[in-house]
Amino acid sequence: MEQEAKVLVVDDEERIRRLIRMYLEKEDYVIDEAEDGEEALQKAIQNDYDVILLDLMLPGKDGIEVCKELREKKATPVIMLTAKGEEANRVQGFEVGTDDYIVKPFSPREVVLRVKALLRRSSSTKFLETETSARNVLVFPHMTIDNDAHRVTADGKEVALTPKEYELLHYMAQSPDKVFDREQLLKEVWQYEFFGDLRTVDTHVKRLREKLSKVSAEVAGMIVTVWGIGYKFEVAGD
Repeated sequence: MEQEAKVLVVDDEERIRRLIRMYLEKEDYVIDEAEDGEEALQKAIQNDYDVILLDLMLPGKDGIEVCKELREKKATPVIMLTAKGEEANRVQGFEVGTDDYIVKPFSPREVVLRVKALLRRSSSTKFLETETSARNVLVFPHMTIDNDAHRVTADGKEVALTPKEYELLHYMAQSPDKVFDREQLLKEVWQYEFFGDLRTVDTHVKRLREKLSKVSAEVAGMIVTVWGIGYKFEVAGD
């Protein structure tokens, strides 16, 4: 039987938390709540959530600070809740590792659909029985990308990536040695009508390299900067 997904809902408005809880519990998700940044960060680090819904404007630490500090320790998928007119904040959110955003006022059904979509592509999927299905695997020297399980293994060790970091790596790895410009990567990997700052791509590539380099310098070196254009995934020889 499939494990129930655990979702942390973070908002300083009790009315909004209650509304989101009601809709997500109808989908049989297990819901936890936090009303400020400090409580959210503490719970997010101490518990293993499948998704965190994180309001941008919070008392104490705001959503940007919470996500930034969380990313130093965990790859839990994060959906940021933002108000209209906070485009610059959304760009900042993507730069610190947010996976998606929802603009207030929002439809509760949209929240459910976004959570489901993120869970489907989340690198934290733990219960896929990949042995019983055709494996969708990319194999390179020093690295394997198992797309059925959203799992990346470098030199025999699993690498914990956020969904966006995983999608970025997998997208480039499907076309080795092809050069992608930043606009193309933004369009293909960040698909929710997001026409933001190109630094978002640079920040994610930097974080991706850092995570890979902790496990394998060879694998980290496969992500190559093409100056003045963008990036490519270069397969090293044996």
